[in-house]
Amino acid sequence: CSSDLATKKELFRVPLSYGSKEKYLTRITSDPNLTKSVATVVPRISFELIGLSYDASRKQMSTLQNFSYNTTDGLKTQYAPIPYNFDFTLSIYVRNHEDGTQILEQILPFFTPDFNVTVNFNSNMTQKYDMPIILNSASPEVDYEGDMLSTRLIIWTLDFTAKGFIYPPVKTSQNIIEQANTNLHIDTISRTSQKVFVDYANGSNYFAEEETI
Repeated sequence: CSSDLATKKELFRVPLSYGSKEKYLTRITSDPNLTKSVATVVPRISFELIGLSYDASRKQMSTLQNFSYNTTDGLKTQYAPIPYNFDFTLSIYVRNHEDGTQILEQILPFFTPDFNVTVNFNSNMTQKYDMPIILNSASPEVDYEGDMLSTRLIIWTLDFTAKGFIYPPVKTSQNIIEQANTNLHIDTISRTSQKVFVDYANGSNYFAEEETI
């Protein structure tokens, strides 16, 4: 920002790629002085899926189904998805603390501690889902190459959990019930069919019309 702390002075886009921290750390530290023209330079961000686990607390009824219909494809059905937690790690590589904190302040304010993202997991169905992404922790690490006068590399590691789903296959059916006819017959002519019969001690009888029951 400029001296008035309100106007942007410089905007720098940090590359984001998928890969393990060890892979990018090796590529960066192979040239400690960062004098070569290489594809990987700092600052840079990488992320990696490190695990997933079944979440029983979000389990739905196994017989529950989602439905989607259009005139072209007909009726589509899909059983309830299986809840899983996906664990991600995000690594931020910078040369100094100021670069690291400026990147962090663009990420951390959105997580309190979760951030909801609307996701269309399956384009064949019309349902969308708000998936919470939880920020679990953020920790720094300083890596020195060689002596204390050599270039240092600061790595911020952020751990996230995405509460997602794994969906079963979608089934398509062209047979759909669009109309149901129900015939109700009420005898409005014969009063006999509407009589209420009762048993008395001296035989069977019935109430007369308009008699209080």
